[in-house]
Amino acid sequence: MLYLVSTPIGNLGDISPRAKETLEQADLVACEDTRTSRSLFNLIGVNVKSTVAYHDHNADQMRPKLIQKLKQGLNIALVSDAGTPLVSDPGYKLVRDCLKQQIKVSTVPGANAVLSALQLSGLSSASFYFGGFLPTKSGARKEHLQAVQNLKATLIFYESPNRLIKTLQDLLDVYGNREMAVVREITKKFEETKKDTIANLLAYYTQNGAPKGEIVLVVEGQTKALMQISVDWDKLIPTVRPKYPLKKAAELLATQTGHNKKEIYQIIVEHEKK
Repeated sequence: MLYLVSTPIGNLGDISPRAKETLEQADLVACEDTRTSRSLFNLIGVNVKSTVAYHDHNADQMRPKLIQKLKQGLNIALVSDAGTPLVSDPGYKLVRDCLKQQIKVSTVPGANAVLSALQLSGLSSASFYFGGFLPTKSGARKEHLQAVQNLKATLIFYESPNRLIKTLQDLLDVYGNREMAVVREITKKFEETKKDTIANLLAYYTQNGAPKGEIVLVVEGQTKALMQISVDWDKLIPTVRPKYPLKKAAELLATQTGHNKKEIYQIIVEHEKK
């Protein structure tokens, strides 16, 4: 059987007794990084029989080998560096192939940054969308954000500290001034949640610098209230002008506010005449 074993994302106390037992009884533990996982196993006092690397760069070569071992009757545990396997890692392909070949798969639940950040954000948990890591370049990042801008679900993304400020600017350009939370270092000593509007958070981090640690962004989804809210054009127009040409600025503001693009074009013209 293949076991999908969740490990702590920070606090070592979040490893479950069942996870420890499964790791120790497994014939082989497939790890995203064997050095990282072996360090964790030592810290939590787990003795594993054997480990092997299974990650993005070797997954295609390793997957048939793991499948073969499972067919031979071995029990394999799959772990990521931290948290729940298959979330932003290649594990799903291994599960897919196991299911195709009628190999049993079981999960050992545990810590997960996505759900923990949603809990801490104070935003709606009725439905949510997880977008993984955002693209590193602004153009691709905006395309990714635009593709889900009209979802009524709360939006969740992973981001690195060095790109946080640029990403907040892209969020403001695409979504307008929605509510959001920047959640970092979940379950660790310096765990922190900052909830505010996108513009206020952008101003805060621009002034104080990006924080350190693992970051999860939780953004308010599209709502009727957001679509119908009265717009303070005097504040909103400067967020896109003069960074963008008039036509592009009108398109961005139409996306953010739900107002007609041609009407916004004229509003910008009148605003700049003043």
